Amino acid sequence: MMQLNSAAVVKIINEHKKFFDTGKTKNVDFRIEQLGKLRQAIQANEELIITALHQDLHKSRYEAFTTEIGLLYTSIRIITKNLKKWAKPQRVPTPLLFFGGQSHIYHEPYGTVLIIGPFNYPMNLVFEPLIGAIAGGNCAVIKPAQMTPNVSKIIAKIISENFAEDYIRVVEGDRQATAELINAPFDYIFFTGSLSTGKIVMTAAAKNMVPVTLELGGKCPCIVDETANLDLAAKKLAWAKFSNAGQTCAAPDYVYVHKQVKKQLLDNLRKYILHFYGPNPQENKDFGRIINVQHTERLAELIDREKIIIGGEYEIASRYIAPTVLDGVGWDSPVMADEIFGPVLPVLEFESLETMIREINSRPKPLSLYLFTTSKTTEKKIIDSISYGNGCINDAFIQVGNPFLPFGGVGASGIGAYHGRRSFETFSHTKGILNRKFNPFPDMIYPPSDEKKEKLVRRFLK
Repeated sequence: MMQLNSAAVVKIINEHKKFFDTGKTKNVDFRIEQLGKLRQAIQANEELIITALHQDLHKSRYEAFTTEIGLLYTSIRIITKNLKKWAKPQRVPTPLLFFGGQSHIYHEPYGTVLIIGPFNYPMNLVFEPLIGAIAGGNCAVIKPAQMTPNVSKIIAKIISENFAEDYIRVVEGDRQATAELINAPFDYIFFTGSLSTGKIVMTAAAKNMVPVTLELGGKCPCIVDETANLDLAAKKLAWAKFSNAGQTCAAPDYVYVHKQVKKQLLDNLRKYILHFYGPNPQENKDFGRIINVQHTERLAELIDREKIIIGGEYEIASRYIAPTVLDGVGWDSPVMADEIFGPVLPVLEFESLETMIREINSRPKPLSLYLFTTSKTTEKKIIDSISYGNGCINDAFIQVGNPFLPFGGVGASGIGAYHGRRSFETFSHTKGILNRKFNPFPDMIYPPSDEKKEKLVRRFLK
């Protein structure tokens, strides 16, 4: 594992700058070729990736492919298909005052970007931004999550065997390595992780005036009103919450259910948890594990034994927390203080839509929000009244897999967005150019000024 200091990081950046200055990455055909190479490399290493994900997070083969690998193929296919069109200079209108000129927007790469990956989707959330970085014409340095060492090794293998080191490279290491990287003068930083670490990254980047995208998280609400299809809501909710053992930034963090239908929703939740994971989820191949003992202990402390209505079992040594639902929870409960990031689902009830909206709005803006309702009025009210990054109506979590929707947070849940075209735009600087072919009013804007010039300008600037 590479030990970094500031001099070593500067050397890396200089090597990448030298490669970038050759102009190779600005060629769109080169970018498409590299995206194809990345796809082939992922395909060639699928079995190793699946094995590593099981070793680090106990992900099943099916979950590993659907949430970590398959979405990457879709992203590469869509971006490759559209990249030449997106990369072309875009002509935009030119005001009459500048008659004789043409205005265009050019997309140019930043240079060398730093991509810092998280542990919960350690494959997808490294390669998804990398796809955007390649599409934008950048070089990249990747820092995989330290807590998923087996996946980190596979990422390093894929990159080192398929890409020149001064174009794309992987730097493994601990927190000290991450600290050295984020304090270095990269051209862009893309970080996925917790709010607390995101603040550290943003502070470090600001010292070098480095632009950032921060993909964070927060307490994502799932609202179930009295008109909802409760069977559907429970099924979607159980899947979205307990996939990857709840370690998903966009997973429902808690449920806000109307008092009239709470009992029926909880009964349906119990039914689907049993259907998905059986009477003993610890033995079920489709139920994951918490990333480490420390996080398992943290989650176990959040489980109020008096509020358990489903699950509640755990085993610290094996990093197991059963799918757990807590009822009778209020905003003053410890489980509601911060993002849970595990398979513990608190249930709050509401009677007044307005009161519930005020409660959500009094707290940091969530990354995602999910609403189950058949009322168009309620649907419009929630969308218009609550600020959040993204979400679903009558579904949960699936918006993350739609490459035609931007994915990203707002406020404390993140800065910037990516996926599909937005990935290309995130990793591209938009440079505006006005090309004046001829000037029919050569002296109008220059001193000395007079009443006649002012009257003429006023005709255009209105």
